[in-house]
Amino acid sequence: MAHITFVHGIGNKPVAEELERVWKRALADADGIDLGAEGVTTGVVYWADVMYESPSAAAGSHESADTAMGADEPEVDVDLVASQLGDEEAAWFAGLRGKLNFDAAGEDDFTPPLDDIGTEFERIPLPWAVKRRLMKVMLRDVHHYLFNTASTPRPGETYACQEEIRRRFLSVAQHGAEQPGPHVVIAHSMGTVISYDCLKRVADSPAVDGLMTIGSPLGLDEIQDRLRPGWSRDDGFPHEKLRGDWVNVFDRLDPVAGLDPAIANDYRRAGTSTVVDVPQSNGGAWRHDAGRYLGGEGFRAQLARLLDIDRG
Repeated sequence: MAHITFVHGIGNKPVAEELERVWKRALADADGIDLGAEGVTTGVVYWADVMYESPSAAAGSHESADTAMGADEPEVDVDLVASQLGDEEAAWFAGLRGKLNFDAAGEDDFTPPLDDIGTEFERIPLPWAVKRRLMKVMLRDVHHYLFNTASTPRPGETYACQEEIRRRFLSVAQHGAEQPGPHVVIAHSMGTVISYDCLKRVADSPAVDGLMTIGSPLGLDEIQDRLRPGWSRDDGFPHEKLRGDWVNVFDRLDPVAGLDPAIANDYRRAGTSTVVDVPQSNGGAWRHDAGRYLGGEGFRAQLARLLDIDRG
């Protein structure tokens, strides 16, 4: 029996059980993949409560532009975060902040860089206010994980972010490893950073049979720099713990992935590009939505292949 481990991304989330239900429904909708009917079991690496006081109570997909980016939370004060950093850490923070470009004035939408992928995408502007909030959340959450920053989301509870989230990933992934298999990790947004970090850099991480990353920021130099030791451009593929394929699905109008969406050239195995980069148009203005990725035919075709599911 196949098993999937889900790993969610940046921003606050509903309780783990609800988030897992929403993702499974997104996979099944519109003649998709009904995991229950296929006998596929699931688990979720839930870490939002490490950084957020209480779960999001927003209804709907929980990955909409408003709810996923914490419209029900105070806006992240990146200046305050920056003021508390040492010189080296502050330089890293400033570098990624500049690349995310949320301090620019007069922009109305997110425009991705052009590349030679050769796939046509419908261009619908992402409102500036949404992009600004998104990028602030991303900067804070990614920083706190990569630098193992202390977080006190509730009185009396303090976590070292990376240590705690790694612990949770290993626990859930170990449960998945104990199932008959194949065991596939599906990670969204910052969840891709967490999954890669654990599979490549944590010796106790269990092996998995497949990895699917969606809406991933792993192409950014600043993130790659913090994945050393372990990551290198010529041997960054996590072959130590990944027994099968790594499929990276992206929408070039996704503001998180769109800055550098195709990552096969950055995570080679012994100098050879082996990551399967799959462009997918999610439609609409909010391209970072996990549900839209899970509902895309490009994603579903690759997942069915990894799980050995015949969709006819």
